[in-house]
Amino acid sequence: MKKLLLYSFTCLSLAVLLSGCSTKGGNSSSKTGIPYADRKSKNNASGAFAVATQYKRAPGPGLIPIEGGVLVVGGSAIEVPGVEPNIYNYKRQVTVPSFYMDETEVSNTDWLEYLHWIRYNYPEDREFYYNELPDTLVWRSALSYNEPYVDNYLRHPAYRDYPVVGVSWEQASRYCEWRTSRANEFILREKGILTDYKTLNAGNTGKGNNATAAATPKPDKPFNTDAYINGQYDDKGKNAPIDYNTKAGAATTTAGAGKGNTQPRRTATLEDGVIMQPYRLPTEAEWEYAALGLIGNTEYENINQNKIYPWNGLGVSSASKKTRGLIQANFKRAPGDYMGVGGSLNDKGDLTVPVIQYTANDFGLYNMAGNVNEWVNDVYRTGTFTDADAFNPYRGNYFTNKKLEDTQSGKIALDKYGNPIKENAYSGRKQTWAEKQAQAKRVDSISKSTDPQTIPVANAYQADQRGYRDRQNIILNEEGVTLVNDKSRVYKGGSWNDMAYWLNPATRRFMQQDESSSEVGFRCAMTMLGAPEISTAGKRSFKTPPPKPYRVGRSK
Repeated sequence: MKKLLLYSFTCLSLAVLLSGCSTKGGNSSSKTGIPYADRKSKNNASGAFAVATQYKRAPGPGLIPIEGGVLVVGGSAIEVPGVEPNIYNYKRQVTVPSFYMDETEVSNTDWLEYLHWIRYNYPEDREFYYNELPDTLVWRSALSYNEPYVDNYLRHPAYRDYPVVGVSWEQASRYCEWRTSRANEFILREKGILTDYKTLNAGNTGKGNNATAAATPKPDKPFNTDAYINGQYDDKGKNAPIDYNTKAGAATTTAGAGKGNTQPRRTATLEDGVIMQPYRLPTEAEWEYAALGLIGNTEYENINQNKIYPWNGLGVSSASKKTRGLIQANFKRAPGDYMGVGGSLNDKGDLTVPVIQYTANDFGLYNMAGNVNEWVNDVYRTGTFTDADAFNPYRGNYFTNKKLEDTQSGKIALDKYGNPIKENAYSGRKQTWAEKQAQAKRVDSISKSTDPQTIPVANAYQADQRGYRDRQNIILNEEGVTLVNDKSRVYKGGSWNDMAYWLNPATRRFMQQDESSSEVGFRCAMTMLGAPEISTAGKRSFKTPPPKPYRVGRSK
């Protein structure tokens, strides 16, 4: 039943997103009085300005909206005898903006879908496929018979709904990029902005209308969101937006007017509101805020009960009448006790458990404590939040630009997989036109290497606080040799192999971004744009009237 509800929610979210952008006839500029372009209008002319006036935001597939707010980072931390105290060394109030987060951890089936896509689109590229394989050898132990999990955990259907493990931070980040383009392509094809799947498949197989098939050849590279937005993916479906920004051969009829319609089409843009924001790993502050789930304990900005776990209470077992005594997360209850006594298993799991199990927290998120630890985006430092901004704190910014292949046309360089090549950002502000042209000449003079470090350091924009700019680095090095560096990434949440202490959302550990473990998985997040309030139902607010339409000759 829970799986059905998850599927229904995903489909509903997608349906809302697919219908999320349109223009309403009769709307016009409140500053010039000129009507906005509209598909139904007969008065559209070349150069008319189109506005998405009925944009409705919705989470991408699999995501839950998380309404942001104030968080005392480290505020739920507890001291346990025998464990080093004050792992945070601070408690600081910050604000986390609203965002979206995966309802569940990424499962083995989700990762196998990724591997299937690679094998189908790049059947000869064994290196690509191999690099994205999880390290199943993480299950091996010199003194445990875990060998069956090496071959079976990722691929056997018995574990299809279990969280993927053996995935590094780098692999998880690449999965987020892949998921972004696949979800956006699906939306655009279902909406007809790109050639729909039926027509595309007919063109690829030779079936169906020959003229249609000939007009829709299979693209030479897989769809990439950034390349599409930049106009480098030439595929326009029957519902592609009308291009009013053209002077040559402007048509007098509008889209959908039947035969003879010659109105040019264009690719969708961010202004159209149909392209989702990128999937990414959540920041550490987002993860802690979402895991704690204090929204269920808050009324009129007052928190009536604090938490030390994603559920209420000081213990790890359920107090509800129907589930009283049941363990509420998958973890190691005591040294050597992973599952309890036969006939009365305490947490119903030995190693990991399915990604939907136990009770969701007050945000609707499953397994935010236990099962597997989860990667977050941040670079690890012992005192991250003493330095980070109070609004949307994050450590790890390393600003890059999409490398230009042609500075005149603005065409971005793509690698052999169709993904944008990144390079160091070279300016912290908008350059003047003259500066931009001079910079373009310098960039063109550099080797065509795909190495992101090709721009000389003297010309690079160094904004992030790393190296000598990083106060935490100085402190760590003064104390002696440290394993913390710029590739140390935070993971949180506790796992099947951890004691209850690590289930507290404030606890944090780190691992190198190219390493993996049988105890670490991940879930994705997405930035929410626009107003932070998710639902206005039953809430007081100021009423703001819509702007009055302008009429020529209207008296004051």
